[in-house]
Amino acid sequence: MEKINHYKSITELHERSGFETPKHPLLSLMTCKELMTYSVGEDRFTGDFYMIALKKIKSGYVLYGKTKYDHSNGSAVFVKPRQIIEVSNVQFAEKGFVIFFHEDYLAGHILHKQIKNYGYFEYEINEALHLSPAEEVIMWELYEKIRKEYDENSDEFSREIILSHIDSILKYSDRFYKRQFSDRSNNVSGATLKRFQAVLQTYFDKKLHLKDGLPTVNYLAGELFLSSRYLSDLLKQETGKTALEHVHIYLVTEAKNLLLGSDSSISGIAYDLGFESPSYFTRLFKKVAGLTPAQFKEAKN
Repeated sequence: MEKINHYKSITELHERSGFETPKHPLLSLMTCKELMTYSVGEDRFTGDFYMIALKKIKSGYVLYGKTKYDHSNGSAVFVKPRQIIEVSNVQFAEKGFVIFFHEDYLAGHILHKQIKNYGYFEYEINEALHLSPAEEVIMWELYEKIRKEYDENSDEFSREIILSHIDSILKYSDRFYKRQFSDRSNNVSGATLKRFQAVLQTYFDKKLHLKDGLPTVNYLAGELFLSSRYLSDLLKQETGKTALEHVHIYLVTEAKNLLLGSDSSISGIAYDLGFESPSYFTRLFKKVAGLTPAQFKEAKN
């Protein structure tokens, strides 16, 4: 099995990568000069820190999860603690920056809880954020503010000021991702939902539900070569409903057809659809349809 190094500190990562010791043990800022070759750590690694990176790659690659990021992909990526990363012989097409901040740097700050709400830390690297020129300017302005504080100040206000700018980067990134979803939705007009529904239908056509149970969002996203979080966020933007909600709607629609078109019992229908128990089937049906299966069947008779 391939060895994966784990770095508990940013300082350790810097030492292993041949970088200068960071000015702060819990925070590291690096500007990647034009065409500079850049590798981090040794092979694949994990760490107890977050990474925000703005970069356009000319050659080499970055990998996290199971997906490589190369010159054909977007320009901003976000990595959470203990996510597998590999950065190898990267050359940049233009200037970029990398921010590492340890999860302990957030301790006691409101961002420690809020950062978990930013779903893009769950995305695969091929779902990177594509920034417009105007959006890049905003990101660089915030980075330079952090850099100035990092280089020139070290007092009781520094951490709060730096975290406020990191928080702004995250909030702007959330906005920019929603713009990206909107652009994609307008361009493809619900194509993601159609592909999702086709994969879902295939799952049942192949009777995988009888062998493996109800389809999971992770499985369906994998069939579409997307991360589950990105798929749900994209569907939410396109339709107002998450991937799991669309699975539930599909199941209840199928259940309605069986309730009205067959003589099977409610328990039999539940098991035929892949539910582990009739009680869960009934709860889900009522949640989506507003009636229990029995009430629905009685109302239609």
